[in-house]
Amino acid sequence: MRDVLENWSGNMPSSLWNLLITVSAVILGLIIKLILKALLAFYKNRNDYSLFRSIITNIGRPMNHFVPLLMLNLMLPLMDMQKRFYVPFSKGVEIALIISFAVLLVRSFNVFEDYVYHTYDLNKADNLKERKIRTQLQFIRKVIVTLIVFITVAVILLSFDNVRKIGAGLLTGVGVGGIIIGFAAQRSLANFLAGFQIAFTQPIRIDDVLVVEGEWGRVEDITLTYVVLNIWDQRRLILPINYFIEKPFQNWTRTTSEILGTVFLYFDYSVPVDALRTEFDRLLDTTPLWDKRVKVVQVTDAKERTVEIRALMSARNSSQAFDLRCYIRENMIKFVKDNYPNSLPVTRLIIGEGGSGVEDSVSRDQAPGSGLQV
Repeated sequence: MRDVLENWSGNMPSSLWNLLITVSAVILGLIIKLILKALLAFYKNRNDYSLFRSIITNIGRPMNHFVPLLMLNLMLPLMDMQKRFYVPFSKGVEIALIISFAVLLVRSFNVFEDYVYHTYDLNKADNLKERKIRTQLQFIRKVIVTLIVFITVAVILLSFDNVRKIGAGLLTGVGVGGIIIGFAAQRSLANFLAGFQIAFTQPIRIDDVLVVEGEWGRVEDITLTYVVLNIWDQRRLILPINYFIEKPFQNWTRTTSEILGTVFLYFDYSVPVDALRTEFDRLLDTTPLWDKRVKVVQVTDAKERTVEIRALMSARNSSQAFDLRCYIRENMIKFVKDNYPNSLPVTRLIIGEGGSGVEDSVSRDQAPGSGLQV
């Protein structure tokens, strides 16, 4: 076979032969890629998630250039080319192949990531384990991609003899340079190490509900150096990652998403508390926002002019707890207003006989237009 190829190469111009080798390598690579894609497409499942579909989606595009470059690299010895042209051409193909392989590695990790996302779905009522695994996976992915990029650049640079010689000469200054860089980048290194600590000790996770700097929101993204908090009004709060190591914050979903909600109401001393408890129970029984764990109505304070009534209730998560609190607050006020209007907060002015002293009894007639009961 080799003799036949050599005879062919001797019977045609070298430029045409090299072009034929290049086109053949590209065509052969595309044929192999199409065969692999056809096999994966033939065996892929019809479900919402399919491992084969994920492979095709993530690896299909990098294979378009990796397989032809690989075939071209294997067929380089067959080319009839002068050394001054062959060396830079082969070096260019080698560098392109290294970059293509790095892209293929990154996209291959996406296949694994898709599988984990399918196995650990966040769309569950109790998704603590899923959020824990996704937080670790997201951080590991960023680290792996960063390492692949650095290693790829290093391999490309070390493929040049001059760069290798320079690198060998610089080894003597690595110790001093490392100390200087360490002092200059200690803040960045602290953030990087804090990212590792957060990824594995997990004081916060993806989709956790936090109260930070007086803002309520969900953890949207955790990078190597900062955390993105999605505020309830669609703003984004960006915080350095070591903030969550050095400063206190509230995590409402650290162990579970279940939470208690409170509503404080202020009424006149004449308010019927038992009637409020009955109405509170009725309202909770008619709404799916309540998770049927906790329901309590108590008089928690007696102020100068009003009594403080606290309604305590439970919900599956903080979002439902907020909606439940609004629902209870609106309907309890409406209930008192419609049925016990005299129990709404009022200001009393008690005048004794002859304008002096204070009587024990209070008239319930309200002075017209004054807002005072006399």
